[in-house]
Amino acid sequence: MPVAASAIYFLNLRGDVLINRLYRDDVGGNMVDAFRVHIMQTKELGTCPVRQIGGCSFFYMRVSNVYIVIVVSSNANVACAFKFVVEAVSLFKSYFGGAFDEDAIRNNFVLIYELLDEIMDFGYPQNLSPEILKLYITQEGVRSPFSSKASDKPVPNATLQVTGAVGWRREGLVYKKNEVFLDIVESVNLLMSSKGSVLRCDVTGKVLMKCFLSGMPDLKLGLNDKIGLEKESQLKSRPTKSGKTIELDDVTFHQCVNLTRFNSEKTVSFVPPDGEFELMKYRITEGVNLPFRVLPTIKELGRTRMEVNVKVKSVFGAKMFALGVVVKIPVPKQTAKTSFQVTSGRAKYNPSIDCLVWKIKKFPGQTEPTLSAEIELISTMTEKKSWTRPPIQMEFQVPMFTASGLRVRFLKVWEKSGYNTVEWVRYITKAGSYEIRC
Repeated sequence: MPVAASAIYFLNLRGDVLINRLYRDDVGGNMVDAFRVHIMQTKELGTCPVRQIGGCSFFYMRVSNVYIVIVVSSNANVACAFKFVVEAVSLFKSYFGGAFDEDAIRNNFVLIYELLDEIMDFGYPQNLSPEILKLYITQEGVRSPFSSKASDKPVPNATLQVTGAVGWRREGLVYKKNEVFLDIVESVNLLMSSKGSVLRCDVTGKVLMKCFLSGMPDLKLGLNDKIGLEKESQLKSRPTKSGKTIELDDVTFHQCVNLTRFNSEKTVSFVPPDGEFELMKYRITEGVNLPFRVLPTIKELGRTRMEVNVKVKSVFGAKMFALGVVVKIPVPKQTAKTSFQVTSGRAKYNPSIDCLVWKIKKFPGQTEPTLSAEIELISTMTEKKSWTRPPIQMEFQVPMFTASGLRVRFLKVWEKSGYNTVEWVRYITKAGSYEIRC
């Protein structure tokens, strides 16, 4: 269920009420005293942001030197409550020139009361978009002398923006060259055992867009996801074309995506915001293509010597390459001296992190560079403790490669004026948590 807030309070660090608004009569006006006594004046203030006192729940968050407290008397969605607070603070900052503290609240209390009446109705959150609210709440806040300058006002078309379904984009945009940039950025998370078996592997990805389009365009994005292709073949009554398909998990969309159309047709249709935004996020756990294979061999020769041999194989195509490859190979803390031989890149010993750091600026595909190192250890008189080997870690970035196999099948742009559009698509794979036990 939604928030259904009974009251909202803005307090300073001393517990004084700066501004409050009661939305329901199911809580008394002295509830703020209970918050002061049972939460602010105890040592439990920073332990948990949700507390229950006398049949009421308190959701509170500190922003700068101000506590924002939401009081509810029934079961409510805690995540929605904190999302409301975050969005409300962003709204206030947009009016106050980027500042939100006790002074900003005291200087703008009339404006804050007006905004609180608009963004919450009988305890239920409403529209918190600054672009929309500024179209009909035109009062300017008192700005801090250190805040940024006021931005240009949008086109005054409040009726369409408030009642229409496209509150994230204003009308009247005109560009000489209409372009759409689409980036698929993925992070590979891997944990591999010393024997080469994969213990954990998944990919988290984001579809980032940057739109410079005139008018009010309607975009349609097609991916090679299994469900979408099956739905498309059913609607068109013809078999699906051969090719790799993937299954997307935990998909979340930007608010501009038409979810009704996605549920029925499994296509991503949307009217994009102007500029840069995140269209969707996803996760993939099956059929992951690992960009690198790491084969480590570490031998302990007595108590004072070690030999380290690491081979890194790039699995992607020979015409592709990785950038900024860093391999961190852990060594014992009592390392005294190291010597290296590498077939590509440079290596050094970093004593601050107890690792051999191997860097390769440009790593071509289908190659197998190796590192060989001899390590001398300090001999101690105390009893030797077994060295628990931390995993090898990797950092990299592979352009035009996706570990999930996700591909853009089409990106269509339709606008009533019928202008031509240039579409740019780029793929990037990065290392999230890429670890190999040795």
